[in-house]
Amino acid sequence: MPARLITDPGRTLSAPRSPVRYFSWWRILTILAATLWLVSCNNQPPGIPQSGSAGGPTPPPAEVDVVKVTAQSVPLTRELVGRLASSRVAEVRARVAGIILKQVYTEGTDVNAGEVLFQIDPAPLEVTVHAQEAALAKAQADADIASDIAERYVNLNRKGLTSRQDLDNALAAQRSTQAAVKIAEANLEAARLDLDYATVRAPIVGRAGRARVNEGALVGQDEATILTTVEQVDPIRINFSQSPAELEQLQGMAGRTMGKDSGKRAEVDVYLQSGQVYPHKGSLDFTDLAVDTGTGAVSLRAVVRNPDRRLLPGMFVKLRLTLGQLKGVYVVPQASVLRDALGAYVMIVNDGGSVEQKRVELQTKTSSEWVVTGDLQDGDQVIVAGLQKVRPGGQARIASPGKQQGQ
Repeated sequence: MPARLITDPGRTLSAPRSPVRYFSWWRILTILAATLWLVSCNNQPPGIPQSGSAGGPTPPPAEVDVVKVTAQSVPLTRELVGRLASSRVAEVRARVAGIILKQVYTEGTDVNAGEVLFQIDPAPLEVTVHAQEAALAKAQADADIASDIAERYVNLNRKGLTSRQDLDNALAAQRSTQAAVKIAEANLEAARLDLDYATVRAPIVGRAGRARVNEGALVGQDEATILTTVEQVDPIRINFSQSPAELEQLQGMAGRTMGKDSGKRAEVDVYLQSGQVYPHKGSLDFTDLAVDTGTGAVSLRAVVRNPDRRLLPGMFVKLRLTLGQLKGVYVVPQASVLRDALGAYVMIVNDGGSVEQKRVELQTKTSSEWVVTGDLQDGDQVIVAGLQKVRPGGQARIASPGKQQGQ
């Protein structure tokens, strides 16, 4: 018999739902969710790459910093290192033998030419002078007697009272005594010269160095003893060197900018150890004609005034050699110059925002800039920052207005 549904009084019980209806609803929801996901993937906003797509959207222009260049004239310079040396060095020596009586000068002070430095004992030399004066007097007396005798023999020979042989002997004696007088005069002059050498004087103007001998020392006995040195440091010299190739390049560039017949010397600026520029300019005064076999470089020399004695011999200094003016060149930061197999180049941003490559020739450089010639033109905006983000033909956006060259 069919079953009956038993219910309690006051409560209604419903029959259980079919499992087929639950399965149908879950299937419909799953299909609807998948459809919505596919639609959302196919309608992404512009600029966001789609999953699985081979290409992407066009990237925005790269931001770069530029500097605007203009043709100008700049000095043709080279920064080098040189060593200072005295313009003249004189060794003061004892030219006669004797005992040092006194050191007259003060070590390390400036002296004038002819100023007394040392005094050698003059007593023995004065004795020699007196002896030579006596020898001269005797020779002069002998010469006078021989002259009188020769004159008498001449008169006697005219009267035929003496032989020709006696006359010749008298004339020979006269000439011999006259020669003896000249010898005595020379000996006296030498003795007086030695006496003068006993007073040792500075041969040149300059700064006297330390004394090599003290009072009481015997000097000049077997050799000309060095007593001290005098160095002239105003003006002072700067010795430096350059490779033959770079020197040839500099001379060629200087010839084009200054003119080979201009006769103008290259200027030299000296930098002190503090970094300040020395107030007195120097000039190049010597270029060696041969290459040093030891260093493979050419020796050069400059001279500069040194009235305050701020520059001392032996010091190393940095110097800037200026050979003339380079005209019609451009100055760009060193960071803006790139190189490849063909040489150096820079990247610029034209008026349309496109990036272009322009070839340049490097002429000279400073501590932070290159002086170049080549394809650049006035007003070109050379990229100095952001070079790694640009390529020729690409687009670039200037992040900040470029400074004018030279500012």
